[in-house]
Amino acid sequence: MSCPDAQEETPAPFYPIGIPGKPWTDVERALWRSGTKVQRSYKDEVLDALHELDSNVWEVFQYGALTQDPQRYPLYGVKSGQWRGTKPHLLVTGGVHGYETSGVQGAILFLQTQAKYADKFNILVAPCVSPWSYEHIQRWNADVKDPNRSFKKGSETEESRALMSYLECLNVELWTCHLDLHETTDTDATEYMPAKHAEAGLMYETEAIPDGFYLVGDSENGQLDFQEAVIASVRNVTHIAPPDANGNILDDLPAVRDGVVLVPAKTLGLCCSVTGGEYTTTTEVYPDSSMVTDEICKQAQVAAITGALDYVLSQQK
Repeated sequence: MSCPDAQEETPAPFYPIGIPGKPWTDVERALWRSGTKVQRSYKDEVLDALHELDSNVWEVFQYGALTQDPQRYPLYGVKSGQWRGTKPHLLVTGGVHGYETSGVQGAILFLQTQAKYADKFNILVAPCVSPWSYEHIQRWNADVKDPNRSFKKGSETEESRALMSYLECLNVELWTCHLDLHETTDTDATEYMPAKHAEAGLMYETEAIPDGFYLVGDSENGQLDFQEAVIASVRNVTHIAPPDANGNILDDLPAVRDGVVLVPAKTLGLCCSVTGGEYTTTTEVYPDSSMVTDEICKQAQVAAITGALDYVLSQQK
């Protein structure tokens, strides 16, 4: 006999699309796609801002277009005009996950406010790698694929393939630094991770979203002093995610330094691994904190980039 005061736990509901134990087919993927809608303008918020940049410093160019709608979704990058092989090379990528707004807008803000670094670095910025996802505020692209697991041979996403193809054409022998700008949002736990699990036919329970900024470095090339320098720069703008009671920041990833976790980036096909650069990292801003604003989130991304560049310069002295 059960205790009358006992309450059974309510199991987490399965995602609205699909059936537990059965991976999605094209039918479920089409159903997911039909539920998405345009929520903001890539042209107004990204392309127009790029074309307003100082042409004496920056060269704006197109390196591809998405097949869904090439006119609506051209792929644009920005290079520093004084490109010389003797300078260290910097790559900044944003919007690989289109719903992570400050990655896109932080990359643009860097271009608008930090032209001084173009004298010392060859800078390439791809501010919105996944424009369909940006407009629809989605993690997946229109083909229900994650671009940030596709930066590897046999890539499943055209967003990743287009950027990799352009980088290959540049024939840069060594990329000194690459920052891939991301966010970890509350909707990771309420929408995007549940959808990811459902697509594989799996239940999703829950996970704790880190409260604050953190970095995801490459376990094969940690460069922890570099990671610490980036964290120190960002700390001037926003708070750093503390570890949980087990010393982890996200899932089962231990904090190897304050605000830093490491993953096998190349194996996972993460964008930050695409150059094989000397110093690489993925930024993770937390935009849902009561202690931040949209502007603070953008400034945190800029601080991450400038902190990285200042560190590189300090190592050259």
